[in-house]
Amino acid sequence: MFNVYSEIGKLKTVLLHRPGKELENLTPSVLKRLLFDEIPYLDVAQKEHDTFAEALRKEGVEVLYIVEMVAEALEENPEVVEHFINQFIEEANVKSKKVRKALFDYLDNMSAKAMVQKMIEGIRTKDVIVEKDESIMDMLEREYPFYTDPMPNILFQRDPFATIGRGVSVHKMNTSTRQRETIFSSYMLKYHPRFQKEDMGVYFNRYETDSLEGGDILVLDEKTLAIGISERTNPYAIERLAKNLFAKKESFVTILAFNIPKTRAFMHLDTVFTQVDDGIFTIHPGILDYITVFEITQKAEGRLKIQKVVAPLKDTLEKHLDQKIELIKCGGEDVVASEREQWSDGANTLAIAPGKVIAYSRNYVTNNLLREKGIKVIEIPSSELSRGRGGPRCMSMPIIRENLMRRR
Repeated sequence: MFNVYSEIGKLKTVLLHRPGKELENLTPSVLKRLLFDEIPYLDVAQKEHDTFAEALRKEGVEVLYIVEMVAEALEENPEVVEHFINQFIEEANVKSKKVRKALFDYLDNMSAKAMVQKMIEGIRTKDVIVEKDESIMDMLEREYPFYTDPMPNILFQRDPFATIGRGVSVHKMNTSTRQRETIFSSYMLKYHPRFQKEDMGVYFNRYETDSLEGGDILVLDEKTLAIGISERTNPYAIERLAKNLFAKKESFVTILAFNIPKTRAFMHLDTVFTQVDDGIFTIHPGILDYITVFEITQKAEGRLKIQKVVAPLKDTLEKHLDQKIELIKCGGEDVVASEREQWSDGANTLAIAPGKVIAYSRNYVTNNLLREKGIKVIEIPSSELSRGRGGPRCMSMPIIRENLMRRR
């Protein structure tokens, strides 16, 4: 069952990924290509993530893990394992036929869970026995320490797919580094017993031409989506999602496409803008004033009506959500605190109920401002998790939220 019609309805079920050895396979020479700025210390990162998961469980949230979910999907459907392995190898861009065969045999001899973990960790050349090198390609592929790169960004389960209403969008990721992550999402959604009998809508798929990532998608209410036009999400993809969503006759009638700066600090919409309570949002001060928003609605015959609006963010939200809106600045009025806490995802909170959020403890200025507004803040440590440039919302994909009874 999927059910997400708001950002703040009581969270019932969520999907996470506990960081693994993929973090230890990061090296300075590959950081930029693998979209990390630093190398987190795995032991501490795992303890911090376990604290995050336990905080969710204490609030009555069912916590699922992507590795276990994919493994269970494969165990229930052994006939798809061969295709799963071959698809992974193909998308890892392995050229040598000998290496491809050796990788298949290596993975096929593992349990489903061990295989999925190894795919995420990255497969080292020293771990796989390949027939004697006979071609230039064979020799070139052995020069690099990995046959398949590690996938450290899978920590951020918000991005590969998104739950929208009673359906999902499975994403075409912006970089080849992250594209393989959606293989796991796709197999989980298609083959896990929990979802196989679901009559869910699918509003976007991973084979689309233009990129779309889940951190740019916010479900503001049962009628309104916000999607960031960012460095990771293409406007053509937003239009495609809008057409598909409207065609499914869900309850959504308006999509607000926010044009945000195309920089690392503004990576996704949810790094600068998240909801913490009914009518209350935490935001990056850089988008407080005038922002360009494209209002997307449906015309006859499946065509889209798109209207460009340049207005203060508060005015735009009040117009479409039909209520008074309060915006809390990340870091408050202090320029230094704002920039520092934005860098460590001070605006990237995860609402687990109206007026109750999980946030990184290091962003104490923003957290205190939230408390002053009556928001309950559950703090988790993040000395290592924050090195990945993603907060509690980035690390989590809600599967089920209770429908929100809006306070008027």
